Amino acid sequence: MAASIRPMSTIEHAQSARTAWGGSVEPLLEELDHKGEALLTRTEAWSAINSGSLELAGLARMRPLLADALAALPGHVEEAALAPSQVVLADGSISEIEHGASVRLRVRPDAPIQIALTGHYDTVFPASHPFQHPERIDDVTIRGPGVADMKGGIAVMLAALEAFEALPGDKRVGYEVLLNPDEEIGSPASAALLAVLGARAHLGLTFEPALADGALVDARKGSANYSLVLRGRAAHAGRAFSDGRSAILAAADAALALAALNDKREGVTFNVGSIDGGSAVNVVPDRAVLRFNARAPDAEATAWAEAEVARIAAAANARDGISAHLHGGFTRPPKPLNDQQRTMAAWTHRAGAALGLDLKFQASGGVCEGNNLAAAGCPNIDTLGPCGGALHSDQEFALIPSFTERAKLSFLMLAGVERGLFDVKSLRS
Repeated sequence: MAASIRPMSTIEHAQSARTAWGGSVEPLLEELDHKGEALLTRTEAWSAINSGSLELAGLARMRPLLADALAALPGHVEEAALAPSQVVLADGSISEIEHGASVRLRVRPDAPIQIALTGHYDTVFPASHPFQHPERIDDVTIRGPGVADMKGGIAVMLAALEAFEALPGDKRVGYEVLLNPDEEIGSPASAALLAVLGARAHLGLTFEPALADGALVDARKGSANYSLVLRGRAAHAGRAFSDGRSAILAAADAALALAALNDKREGVTFNVGSIDGGSAVNVVPDRAVLRFNARAPDAEATAWAEAEVARIAAAANARDGISAHLHGGFTRPPKPLNDQQRTMAAWTHRAGAALGLDLKFQASGGVCEGNNLAAAGCPNIDTLGPCGGALHSDQEFALIPSFTERAKLSFLMLAGVERGLFDVKSLRS
């Protein structure tokens, strides 16, 4: 009677899948398994520091902590000052916003293969928000500002890099870490740094959180934020109503025209967020600011959306007694699922399989620094942080077991590039 063949376990499948990485990765993977508590402790300490995008004092408190953490890696840590960005105020005037500095580290800049690793240390929570402290809900869940998005992601990134630097042998892979203070408001000041970084890197790794079910994002829509400033003519609503020209009515008509564009082109959306303006009800309002967002899945759709927005702004400007000025645009270009992104997803899936993970990928309407890198020609995976959810709310959470799991995943991605398992240079050929 023939002997029965025992099926391989998931662990055995994973061990077999990662033989191509070489035996030297095994002790480093085991070491990462034992770093879970250290990763959580670091994340908790950073989460307890408020670093809302416009909270300059809190951002300044974070920077030396990030620099200390980066100092465990070779290379020189530095701060990169960012220029102010502009914002349209409620009265239609333009004001400048100051930003914190970016923190960056370059390691082996002359190596033949270069990787961009990005993250952000700002959160959406201002100092006045009650959600200020992390809390371990149970053995599986931690809740707190930035625990997933993305102070926890930075902790995962650094653990993976430390393991990579411990890999034996000389390295042909260099990298730059760029940690920004303005991602949650669209990276208006750090976009130039991201463009330069993306242009010189072969590939990018960004540490936004993965979804709670473990899935990663492989494609993203582009996003534009606009402010349409309208000026009319004030008049007494009783004595001289016909002399007035209402800026709010012009804004309302433009808002309805934008809403009518939805469903006109697949994947393109327009969302009117607010209308500022007006005063007493017995005065024809002479000012208004219409604020809206547009999303588009690819370059062609982006061009169509931009043309439609320009058309609506021109129509508003052509109204009797109304002047209209458009501010803003697509600060996050689309990141479509092209051949480069499919290759990146396949490599990430292979690294996951070596850990016993069957990683899933999906598109997202959300945006991040991965959009900026892709626009500079840098293919990237941008959800390598811990698994989590309820982002941008006071219920933001991250799953504790995923911290070490995702650190190991990124370590294998880095080691796979170093060991030649992934033909990196073909991505930019």
